[in-house]
Amino acid sequence: MSLRKVIIAPDSFKGVLTAQEATDIIAEEIGNAFPKCKIVKMPIADGGEGSVEAVLSAIGGKTVDALVQSPDNRTINAYFGVSDYSSTDKVSMNKITSGDIIFTGKSAIIEMAQSSGLTRQIGFNPMTSNTFGFGQMILKALEQNVNEFTLCIGGSATTDGGCGMAAALGVKFTDNHGNSFIPCGETLCDIENIDTTGIDERITSCKFTVMCDVENPLFGTNGAAYVYGPQKGATPENIVTLDNGLRHYSLKLNEHFHKAFNNIPGAGAAGGLGAGCMAYLGAELKSGIDVILSLYNFKKQAQSADLVITGEGKLDSQSFQGKVLSGILREAGNTPVWSICGICDYDRALLKERGVEVFESSEGISIEESMKEPEKHLRKATKKAMKIWRGVLCLR
Repeated sequence: MSLRKVIIAPDSFKGVLTAQEATDIIAEEIGNAFPKCKIVKMPIADGGEGSVEAVLSAIGGKTVDALVQSPDNRTINAYFGVSDYSSTDKVSMNKITSGDIIFTGKSAIIEMAQSSGLTRQIGFNPMTSNTFGFGQMILKALEQNVNEFTLCIGGSATTDGGCGMAAALGVKFTDNHGNSFIPCGETLCDIENIDTTGIDERITSCKFTVMCDVENPLFGTNGAAYVYGPQKGATPENIVTLDNGLRHYSLKLNEHFHKAFNNIPGAGAAGGLGAGCMAYLGAELKSGIDVILSLYNFKKQAQSADLVITGEGKLDSQSFQGKVLSGILREAGNTPVWSICGICDYDRALLKERGVEVFESSEGISIEESMKEPEKHLRKATKKAMKIWRGVLCLR
């Protein structure tokens, strides 16, 4: 007896292995154990770092380099993805249609973490970091004649509500003295007027979809500043200032667009960039994992699979809160789901109740040791999983 078809769909093992690297390692070990097995690779991301590679893996395309402004106003190298589609030639141009997600024409995949992420600045700058570089990435994609965008907004360093992005695209902000400025977290309260008449006219003819894995509102105790400010270096005093700024900004958005964005789930994502994308780009916010699984046509693929293997650096309660594992479990149907993770910090009995078999690459060693040689220990965990699978087959 054998393993006929397996789907390999891990997230990144943050800091040690990308999703693609983890996928390739697991695939090689499964191929060694079951040479005739059909292996379907689906490296996963949910809107954070690695999303460009994951989406391009699903739909094909290339990366384009760009010089943009960092969150702390330096010039840095970044990149985004571009892919071609045709609404008439589904085979040769690989048109993707899944639910209400339809890609036709030329599409861009942009990670805000590339331009405005925590790793793109020197130190922490919670009050002054901005998303101007993210807007520049959108402009550079427009130069590629792109008309559809997938925006991946995880991993931000910013709490500017997307004002920097908007300013790069031509939106003008003025204070109560009529002076124009580009708002950041500490100056959101200075916004008196928002003028969108100068926004790049190409924006209105484009479709924007945001991959978002959080549902936080714009402000309040569950909002952008209070929940995500600390990881961006904000002190308790900073957080109060940032939250007050987002409250004021929300009122100004409401005045200008005649629409309240603050309580739409995901408005507080990426320091309020979620609200900014909805307001200035007319973007639709979707669950990041739902978007990527749709692009892979995961649900249909899983119907004919014997096993789905996913993975991540740390499996914990957050894994079931709109993250990769939760999406895979929802879409896998009756196909068994196994997770190969760095460390499991979740009740094994509850995991079994959810139908998840778990293998840790750090089993028997410290997590620090497993991270020093991540490939070696991931291979070891995969070999163990395949040995267990042989035992499952023997019981059938």
